[in-house]
Amino acid sequence: MSDEIVAHLRPRAIALKTLERKEHLFHRDDPVVAMFLVTEGCVKLMRYQENGSPAVLQRSTPGTIVAEASLFSGHYHCDAIAVTATQAFAVPVGEVRRLLNEDRAFALAWTMHLTRELQNTRKRAEIVSLRTVSARLDAWLTWNDGRLPTKGDWKALADEIAVSPEALYREFSRRRHS
Repeated sequence: MSDEIVAHLRPRAIALKTLERKEHLFHRDDPVVAMFLVTEGCVKLMRYQENGSPAVLQRSTPGTIVAEASLFSGHYHCDAIAVTATQAFAVPVGEVRRLLNEDRAFALAWTMHLTRELQNTRKRAEIVSLRTVSARLDAWLTWNDGRLPTKGDWKALADEIAVSPEALYREFSRRRHS
């Protein structure tokens, strides 16, 4: 997220939300009242499929916005769940809409932000469309300059490429031994 967006939104925050691990920031179908600026921790946007399996739509870490896709919706389209202890500032959606209408610099920064988010979503869709763990990992590495996250973040990587942590660990082991 750009510093310009933070500079516009942070002063308009009405509350600081503090969440424990696995606590919900909001639930799917809750009325949209705010967007959130994550300052600490991590929030996963999740949607559950008909068979109950979860789909991670986004991982929001410090410096990111949660719920921008709901800005013009009546209800949130997914669950927002803290992965770790998390803090996020709540900014009323009405304030964000007002800024978009009245502040050209904010509207341009917002458009650029959404463009980057769309590009990231397309990258993730491309990765999860691949059939094997190996192919997904290779694609993720290509998009991330060949750098793996630290070992403590491997579970998050597994979520991001839509494989089980165990399958990812097996792939790492296979690569180490080949």
